[in-house]
Amino acid sequence: MSRVCELTGKAVMSGNNVSHALNRTRRKFRPNLTKVTLMSDALGQSVKMKISAHALRSVEHNGGLDNFLVKANDTNLSLKARRLKKSIKKKLAAA
Repeated sequence: MSRVCELTGKAVMSGNNVSHALNRTRRKFRPNLTKVTLMSDALGQSVKMKISAHALRSVEHNGGLDNFLVKANDTNLSLKARRLKKSIKKKLAAA
């Protein structure tokens, strides 16, 4: 199970712990991932995703999952999110 956000692509980063004496030891910066259930208005179904807290705020700011995915760049999205985006665009075009 990878630690990558399905909507924004945020992943684990590495860096250093720096002590007062400037000793450096390696550490990991992990994204704040949560398992959430988001509702798609166009499809009328709920979708379970593993996203970061920042992505959840962005989804709410853009007015829901459908609007966020339509505006999102495909390079950041996971395969599951790209498939969902494709089906949402197809449904919106038909309506």
